[in-house]
Amino acid sequence: MRPINPDRLQKDVGLRLAELRRARDFTQQELADQFKVSMRYIQAVEAGTENLTLQSLAAWASILQVPVAAIFEAPTTRRRRPGRPGAKR
Repeated sequence: MRPINPDRLQKDVGLRLAELRRARDFTQQELADQFKVSMRYIQAVEAGTENLTLQSLAAWASILQVPVAAIFEAPTTRRRRPGRPGAKR
């Protein structure tokens, strides 16, 4: 068995959560409102820079209406989707 890279796992979980959110047609803001957290927190989770607890993973699964195991499935792509374009000056 290959060793698990914790940083890669954290990034993959973030990408997977973003996929699951989009599959439910939630915006990041709508999800933040459900969690009662900032959109910046949702962005950090999806970017793989926020380390989630088991309790928060269970909350994500509940809100996204998926089994916890679905969060650990490989994301369909490892490329992040681009965000909003910057404001034109």
